[in-house]
Amino acid sequence: MSTQPSDVLDLLDSLVRIESVNPLLDPSGSGESEIASFVAEWGRRHGLSAELVEGTPGRPSVLLRGGRNVGGRRLVLCGHLDTVGIGGNADGITPRVEGDRMYARGAYDMKAGLAACLIAARDAVAAGIDGEVIVAAAADEEASSIGIEDLLGRLDTARIDGAVVSEPTERQIGIAHRGFAWTEVTVTGVAAHGSRPHLGADAIMAAGHVIVAFDEFDRELRTKPHRFLGPGNLHGSLIEGGSEGSTIPDRCVFSVERRTLPGETLEQIEADVAGVLERARPSDERITVTSRTVAFREGMETPEDALIVQKMLAAAGEGSELVPLSYWADSALLSTAGIPTVLFGPEGEGAHADVEWVSLSGTVTAAEVLTRLTMDFCG
Repeated sequence: MSTQPSDVLDLLDSLVRIESVNPLLDPSGSGESEIASFVAEWGRRHGLSAELVEGTPGRPSVLLRGGRNVGGRRLVLCGHLDTVGIGGNADGITPRVEGDRMYARGAYDMKAGLAACLIAARDAVAAGIDGEVIVAAAADEEASSIGIEDLLGRLDTARIDGAVVSEPTERQIGIAHRGFAWTEVTVTGVAAHGSRPHLGADAIMAAGHVIVAFDEFDRELRTKPHRFLGPGNLHGSLIEGGSEGSTIPDRCVFSVERRTLPGETLEQIEADVAGVLERARPSDERITVTSRTVAFREGMETPEDALIVQKMLAAAGEGSELVPLSYWADSALLSTAGIPTVLFGPEGEGAHADVEWVSLSGTVTAAEVLTRLTMDFCG
């Protein structure tokens, strides 16, 4: 079966019209239940086995499987079901097509990539691949990635030979991206009336010295570039403290985000934070400074000579290159599980923005490329 443009675009249209806003980002969002049921039923109609995976109630993901599974390789094609909130998006979930562009929330990020995965799996199975293709349609990528973690728990990752995450990459091949760590720092002092400063210990002023130390550490990070991604970095994210204008504050809490490089571990990150806090230790012994890691996700990097990379280059053809990516994605969790992983998806613009669009021709081409890859890789 050859990939028909109308098949891909009709499927994309159907996916976009299903509201799947992540409720952790927008409490009015419907989540993934309806779109997961649609994907499962679509897969069954096209010769794929389908399993709804719901490790967290109300947040289902889907595993579709197909292929003869008689000695060929196993490939995961991965996309996420959820979107960010509709917010100010003028087109909402009703697709608007102008020329080569489809405008709608989720069209670019990333229902076009998901549609390409589904069509590729359908066509590869119809062609009788010897191996197995698995579509991992994950919930919650836009918040906590509970979906891909649930799906990985259902897979024998040691027997999977490669994976493609179809996030938008402008039809280039992503083989590396940074991770991230969120650290919350609490500075505790002693409250007192502003007219009696000797009785208080100012937590906000002390926090300022700690923030300066983090800024100095950020400059240090920027002197140590990764060969492909450039340097890691750090920025302040949130800050709060104090109670009112005439009271010396007894508490200040701020958060920093560090964008990490592949191979940097949680233990290393926390050791670096401890070093920063030690350098900024307050001289007033009444002030204490503590930290905790709120979230941590590793980065990813797949070697250029990995089979999945070489097969992806061959399938994508002339004009496609190996590129670093600026964003984090579920690809890192697949890679951490031991699965060689790349990213590949269509071009467009406006992820998380008020105006979002995806290229229709790019979506069709992405489906064709993923079909060629699946047939070759799993053949």
